[in-house]
Amino acid sequence: MGEYSMQDAMKEFLKKSRLKGGIQALQIEDVWEQIMGKTIAKYTEKIQIINQTLFVSTSVAPLKNELLYQKEKIIERVNEALGDKVIKEVVIK
Repeated sequence: MGEYSMQDAMKEFLKKSRLKGGIQALQIEDVWEQIMGKTIAKYTEKIQIINQTLFVSTSVAPLKNELLYQKEKIIERVNEALGDKVIKEVVIK
């Protein structure tokens, strides 16, 4: 058996664990402002990841419109921030 760093062991555990989605959802909440900017983050009410789909909730109609046009860019930025292809679809509510 080889030696693993604590970081490598945790990554391997999370790959195989059901906790992975929940952990990634928390990570995305932490970096949402950096990814999308302060204004968008301020008016985003809820962010969830369910089965490789990112759900973004906002009650601001112009923001919903803007996010709808940016779906591909959001997927790209979120996956880059998480360091893995976690998101395949974005749903704006």
